[in-house]
Amino acid sequence: MKNLDEIIKSRRDTRHFTSEPVPESVIEKALQAGHYAPSVGLTDATKYYLIKSDVIKKSIKNLFLDFDKKAANQTDTAAQKTQYQALKLEAIEEAPLGLVICYDRSVLNNFTIGTVGSNEAIKFSAVCAAQNIWLSLTEQGYSMGWVSILNYSQFKELLGLGENMEPLGYFCVGKPATDYDNQPMLQQLNWKQKSESPSVEEITKVHQKDKISVPEFKTVILDTIHLSEALQYKIDQKTKPTGSLGVLEVLAKQIGEVFQTLEPKILEPTLVVFAADHGIAAHGVSAYPQDVTRQMVANFLDGGAAINVFCKQNFIKLAIVDAGVNYDFSMTSTLISAKIAKGTQSFLQGPAMSLTELQHCYTKGNEIVTAIAKTGSNCIGFGEMGIGNTSTASVLMSVITGIAIEDCIGKGTGVSDERLLQKHRLLKKAIEDYQGSPTLEDKLAHFGGFEIMQMASGMLTAHQNRMLLLVDGFICSVAFLIAYKKNPLILKNAVFCHCSAEQAHAKLLDYLGVKALLQLDLRLGEGTGCAVAFPIIQSAVAFLNEMASFDSAGVSTK
Repeated sequence: MKNLDEIIKSRRDTRHFTSEPVPESVIEKALQAGHYAPSVGLTDATKYYLIKSDVIKKSIKNLFLDFDKKAANQTDTAAQKTQYQALKLEAIEEAPLGLVICYDRSVLNNFTIGTVGSNEAIKFSAVCAAQNIWLSLTEQGYSMGWVSILNYSQFKELLGLGENMEPLGYFCVGKPATDYDNQPMLQQLNWKQKSESPSVEEITKVHQKDKISVPEFKTVILDTIHLSEALQYKIDQKTKPTGSLGVLEVLAKQIGEVFQTLEPKILEPTLVVFAADHGIAAHGVSAYPQDVTRQMVANFLDGGAAINVFCKQNFIKLAIVDAGVNYDFSMTSTLISAKIAKGTQSFLQGPAMSLTELQHCYTKGNEIVTAIAKTGSNCIGFGEMGIGNTSTASVLMSVITGIAIEDCIGKGTGVSDERLLQKHRLLKKAIEDYQGSPTLEDKLAHFGGFEIMQMASGMLTAHQNRMLLLVDGFICSVAFLIAYKKNPLILKNAVFCHCSAEQAHAKLLDYLGVKALLQLDLRLGEGTGCAVAFPIIQSAVAFLNEMASFDSAGVSTK
């Protein structure tokens, strides 16, 4: 075949192959075609690995079979599940050759033209290469089948690929045994019909959003004097020496004041994890690559992270928010989409976000917590995930409080001593180079992170809705600091769940004049401190509501 249209029309996602081996000349020509594909910034980030070993193929087939069970269970009906299980979705062991196409994320360690808008541009280049290879094979009388139903972490481990290598999937290569009646296999089997023509629409005008409606955070002032006295009396009348339950007594009184009742009940407790990427991560301030943000969000959604375990243990609802992760998640996931952009810019090179983006953060945070409050929840915890966000939080703490940046920096995810020194230098220089106005909003836009700003807005919204507000570790406490600067009365609603191993966290809690419930050397984030501390909060409510008084128990007060 020489006509390009014929080649494109005859390309098939092939699942049936003959046993005929693929000549070296065929695969060499196809891979060269892949190399001719567009490469963003001429990075040459696309890498190829050939699989001929039957042992490796069998191991990959087993990975597919394990994950295929999960895929089958996600079908909509029993009939669809049966139909799905009847499909031939791969030819891993039958195809004479396996091909793994990867993109190398390590190219992003240096400035790369074309990736500022989205780091995923290097992935798009690899997909272009895959298509070129497919068309070249088709022209030569061969074909490929794309297998993506895999656990990619296990797939990478099995192949010995580095953390920086991200596979598009496993491609089966060989001589096709059928042309599927000259139509896509899924269409031939009546799974789904391909539309006759592409969806095309001309855009004829510039679309502009209405002016952003920034939520107005009203100050909630309650007359709690009489209620406070009544709560203290009730606590003191319990069958115990006065003050003997220590912090639990303080908590019980606080919760009663927040809920405005002598018999408080925690309803529909919810923990919200806000996730976003940070431009500063490109400068080596974290022990982990930026893509871990995306990987951990997927882990949250799959139920495999620490926060999933602790929330399940303590019957806490868990919500995950994409505030600005550098990745496009499936729209069918349970993820709450509040993406402002695919990560902030590096504040070493300019503002991390615009004032408009900052306002978007306030709006999104307000909407998310308002929706949770409407479910009947009166207790909300805040957690976060974002590679590089301890650096962002450290700078924000310093510029807001005036505490020296050296006292606001810690190891974050566990960087080496050498990288910690580099982190000190970079963040100190960022503050020294700041030439913006001294206003809080300008500082927040210049140094901030999307998830931190959405949390701050959400905390203010929780206060407005008279919710008990659980604060996790260092980064969440910086978000609280921002909310506190906007409305100091928010302090009445806040429970600081733990003091993290980040050395700056204790200094920040001292600045706010508060104490944490726990000190367990946690530095994980995710809201884990909130979930672990929750049983203590429940205990405070339980003794207030259920413990006998001296009168009811007939116990002498002296």
